[in-house]
Amino acid sequence: MNLSKKSLRVLAGITLAATVGLTAAAPNVLAVTQPEADTPLVKENLQKLSVQGVTKLPNGVKLDLGTNEAYIRLFDKDLVKVSVLKKGEKEFESRGIAKKASEWETPEFQTNVSADTYTLKTDELTVEIKMKPFGVRFLDKNGNVINEDYVNQDKTSGYENEKPYVFKKTDKNEDFYGFGEQAGLEFNKRGDSIGMWNTDAYTYNKDTKYVYTSIPFFIGLKDKKAYGIFFDNTNRSYYEMASESDDYYYFYANGGKLTYYFAYGPEISDVVDRYTDLTGKMEAPPEWSLGLHQSKWEYTADEIVNVAKTYREKQIPLDTMHFDIDYMDGFRVFTWNDQYKQALKQLKSMPGFHAISINDPAVKQDENYRMYQEGTKNDYWAKNADGTPFIGPVWPGQSAFPDFSKKEVRDWWANNHDTLFNEGIDGIWNDMNEPAVFMDNDTMHHTMPLDAYFGTEDNKILHSEYHNLYGHDEADATHQAFKTHKPGTRPFVLTRDMYAGTQRWAALWTGDSESNWEHLQMSLPMLSNIGLSGVSFVGTDIGGFAKRPDAELFARWIEVGAFYPFSRIHYDSDAKSDIKQGQEPWAFGPEVEKISKKYIELRYQLLPYLYNEFQEATDSGKPVHQPLVYQFQNDENTYDISDQYMFGDSMMLAPVVKQGQTSRQVYLPQGVNWTDYWTGKEYNGGQTITVDAPLGHLPIFVKNESIIPTREVQQYTDEKPLTNLVLDTYVNNNASYTFYEDDGATEDYKQGEYNLTEFDVTRKTNSIKFNQKQKVNSYQDSKLQQYTLKLNNVEKPSGVQAGNSKYQEVGSLAETQGKTNTFFYDANTQVLYVSIPADEKKEVQIR
Repeated sequence: MNLSKKSLRVLAGITLAATVGLTAAAPNVLAVTQPEADTPLVKENLQKLSVQGVTKLPNGVKLDLGTNEAYIRLFDKDLVKVSVLKKGEKEFESRGIAKKASEWETPEFQTNVSADTYTLKTDELTVEIKMKPFGVRFLDKNGNVINEDYVNQDKTSGYENEKPYVFKKTDKNEDFYGFGEQAGLEFNKRGDSIGMWNTDAYTYNKDTKYVYTSIPFFIGLKDKKAYGIFFDNTNRSYYEMASESDDYYYFYANGGKLTYYFAYGPEISDVVDRYTDLTGKMEAPPEWSLGLHQSKWEYTADEIVNVAKTYREKQIPLDTMHFDIDYMDGFRVFTWNDQYKQALKQLKSMPGFHAISINDPAVKQDENYRMYQEGTKNDYWAKNADGTPFIGPVWPGQSAFPDFSKKEVRDWWANNHDTLFNEGIDGIWNDMNEPAVFMDNDTMHHTMPLDAYFGTEDNKILHSEYHNLYGHDEADATHQAFKTHKPGTRPFVLTRDMYAGTQRWAALWTGDSESNWEHLQMSLPMLSNIGLSGVSFVGTDIGGFAKRPDAELFARWIEVGAFYPFSRIHYDSDAKSDIKQGQEPWAFGPEVEKISKKYIELRYQLLPYLYNEFQEATDSGKPVHQPLVYQFQNDENTYDISDQYMFGDSMMLAPVVKQGQTSRQVYLPQGVNWTDYWTGKEYNGGQTITVDAPLGHLPIFVKNESIIPTREVQQYTDEKPLTNLVLDTYVNNNASYTFYEDDGATEDYKQGEYNLTEFDVTRKTNSIKFNQKQKVNSYQDSKLQQYTLKLNNVEKPSGVQAGNSKYQEVGSLAETQGKTNTFFYDANTQVLYVSIPADEKKEVQIR
């Protein structure tokens, strides 16, 4: 843990970061992370723009910049769109935008004109437009500068050789987060040189510049106030975040239009909420997808069945087995190898198992193959520059690539999923959708040539522009497949490749990691920044994908991986590893099996809490895996912490991510008190403590004034109905919690079929009071019969009663289960358990 401000890292020159690694492909094929060298801005050629005329618009202003024109539009009181275009060009809106420009209700605003400034003012935000040179400044309602263009060089924004760019002023006290999926060991991205170009970056490392997903959105934090900038440009883009100077940062792209959205907080949560208003909220996931997943590339059909059986025999909870590319007939998409089809039937005959199948975009060039015949007949393929279908090698050999930019192709792709769903597949896993191509030469660098195109002859979208959108549109088509073939069932789509907004259709995993300590450590800041970029449902392959972990590394990885929002053990083919080591919990011996079972069971115990966190993510875009600064942005000590995080609102995890370490420092954010989850010991916030962390122990701390809903451990998510909700309560003064419940499987919640129950616990000197209030009662199939109020760090009461009804003291916790109006006090742990009827209307008083 590092509490000091990140030191400035000056990058000398432009780095050609062509990280090369062996791909999981044909022999000797390399994964190259760039189709061309980085394209720097030539600063001598930047435009010097000045405002020559102003036209007021119903939602903002249009500015005449001579060769260019700008539009500043107010979408809401705290959201502004800025566009700089060539004269006569239409404003740009990418496929990442969910709430289109026409759907926003313009806020009330005032304008003011002076000799050198034009001002737009809402209730929350003031936008000052400097006339000469052109520049934009954003101020809060008190007149404090939030963000401003860097006007020192008189060339704040514009185009350099068709490259759109924006320079912004900064200072040493400003920090930067987000940027989607980025490698590196540090959460705070100040000082970094960042690039976005979706890349099949097999076994990437902390220095790899281009990985699988591009989300051109970041959050700035200055003077404890947050703002967000979404640079809506799908071309390859670059972000120099005070990497050259402490005075400025800038972002630019290889092409496209200059379009960005500015959102003001002041809370980070406000910024994420507003960004996901713009690009879309995630849908509620099926509850089974929150359980543990198990996967391997090249599981045999028998191994899939036997691994599933072994989980059940060893009573280690598991919900889902994944079918990697081996299930297909010669890697042809939407086909089956009969052995795997039979394995799926066996799997689905066992209680509680769900199945996810991988799907790749490449369609084998085979004249006798239905998918290739239909795609060719209907002109569904991406094209070379000369108009012929692009053909390139991937898993099936020479293959064509669907043009997902066309609606008719997305519809066709969606319709073909019946081949998978009819056999019992529950979820779809989109892979290789950067798109990856196993060819590296002068024109192809592990993807299509940049001059390949999509769309129609008269409306071409060059690959250089569409590349970062390819997986986004594939995710749209896959999500649509559920609506077509499984209407009313919640979709589960997992993708390796995203653009801004893909979160409304798919979950994400961080690609082909490697089994080493660096990747375990890197997973925490990666997931933190992805979460701040609007993607709540995200995880990293537990144990690492490539190579193999040893027992210590796997144990440490499962300790924390059990608390990734998306929790999956997934590993590479034995053929590609020198060590033929399994990566199931029992593969490393009894000690690691016991550790694995402990933390997997804890995840399942916490499923009511986790499910509620995801429900809140659908409402506000809130991450489930939260960096500490998300909740504690007034505490500057949290700004650079990369190896601790909040698992939801109430639980802080401090994993061990370094080999051989058996203790570690933990920072407890100020403003609240904290309780050690395992020992019950309380600590004041605002201090750093040292805790023991031997193998098998994950330090967990609970934020006081919290209620954490839990349940009994199950072997799979819907093994038993939820009849007894345990309210694990840490209260010194007052704790409240609103518990959400629905069926966990259908989309009936969208029609209001859910329950909301508000719990309130108040602690005074001589008493504790519990109240519940049903706020919404529209889910009629709830099986809840009792609440077990678990009160930590309390003294034994003299009595418990609700109204005139006195609760009976019993001699064990077991006696309170299924028997309401009882209580048990555990003197050894100082924990009180009170069993309350779910329909209790009166206040429960504990004295």
